[in-house]
Amino acid sequence: MHYRRFGRTELQMPVFSCGGMRYQYRWHDIPLEKVPADNQENLKATIDRSLELGINHIETARGYGSSERQLGLVLPTLPREELIVQTKVAPDPDPDVFVGQVHESLERLQLDHIDLLGLHGINNHERLWWAIRPGGCLAAARELVREGKVRHVGFSTHASLDVILAAVEHEQDGGFDYVNLHWYYIYQQNWPAIEAARHRDMGVFIISPADKGGMLYRPPKKLSSLCDPLHPLVFNCLFCLSRSEIHTLGVGASCPEDFDLQISALSQIDRANTLLPPIEGRLRSALIEAVGPELADYHGEGLPAWHESPGYMNMPIMLWLRTLALAYDMLEYGKMRYNLLGNGGHWFPGLNAEQIDQLELKEALTKSPFAEQIPAFLREAHSMFYQKPKKRLSQS
Repeated sequence: MHYRRFGRTELQMPVFSCGGMRYQYRWHDIPLEKVPADNQENLKATIDRSLELGINHIETARGYGSSERQLGLVLPTLPREELIVQTKVAPDPDPDVFVGQVHESLERLQLDHIDLLGLHGINNHERLWWAIRPGGCLAAARELVREGKVRHVGFSTHASLDVILAAVEHEQDGGFDYVNLHWYYIYQQNWPAIEAARHRDMGVFIISPADKGGMLYRPPKKLSSLCDPLHPLVFNCLFCLSRSEIHTLGVGASCPEDFDLQISALSQIDRANTLLPPIEGRLRSALIEAVGPELADYHGEGLPAWHESPGYMNMPIMLWLRTLALAYDMLEYGKMRYNLLGNGGHWFPGLNAEQIDQLELKEALTKSPFAEQIPAFLREAHSMFYQKPKKRLSQS
């Protein structure tokens, strides 16, 4: 295993982390006696395999259903000083509620302290304010640090770049020590936040490059061909790890075997500078061939935010998914993400284009260089992707 200094925490972080959102039994909290023995055995085997590989960062969240409770049967049996344990608790308007939930997480995990406490889901300015306001949840988390219950405090986010930057740049109450965020080959818009985190010596954790990074465990044939000789998931891992600003990638393992493909990237990491450029060149050429050079570099500039858009449509997301489908045949990924619109809450906000024919778009599109084409693009995206609305895993 390779390790990197996790910013000012000074922790030596494995470049892959064991995420706890797929091996648990249920996405809602349940008593341990209702967890089947085979599921708990699989969870333990997954943790054992993680440690065998040198992945000693175990990451979970209060919102991951039975994950914390099930880990609480395993973690106390392991050498505590060899583990880096992270859990995440959502900020609350009442910091006393937040603190109570952190204590409950410690009880579920059967630990006396957490190495990394993440304020979970800082996905909009309201939730950021709950965290950073005077006397808010960040201040409460810092008090937990002083009490020895927590070692370091960070945040996780699925937010727009402006919210992430505001959180990264916050300095009161010690600011945040690390960030969990999205950044991969297909979604590079958050790079300014990663640069800002590096400037503040923060740890950087990339969320789910296998799944959110393109459902790369089941890549389309076209994408596999473009990434040859690497598997698309291995390419994505190397693409991320070739940046020293990035310290670890989350592996949401559902079973011990789920580590194997991503771990295989380590054998290629010293050759990344040779392997990546030809693949990136082919991916770029396929993108330009599919949508043209102007649209290839368009990320929704000039479009209103979803909450200011007609029908609350999240137009930048829909255009991005359309581009991925046209360039790389990422149709299944597009369906998975598109059908969260309208059902993803603050994790994936805005609505899809189902009502587009009842909406007046002209004024909303005046600042976009592609104003005339965008209505047709949105209709095409809806035609390609729309299915019965899909819930987030935590709502299933």
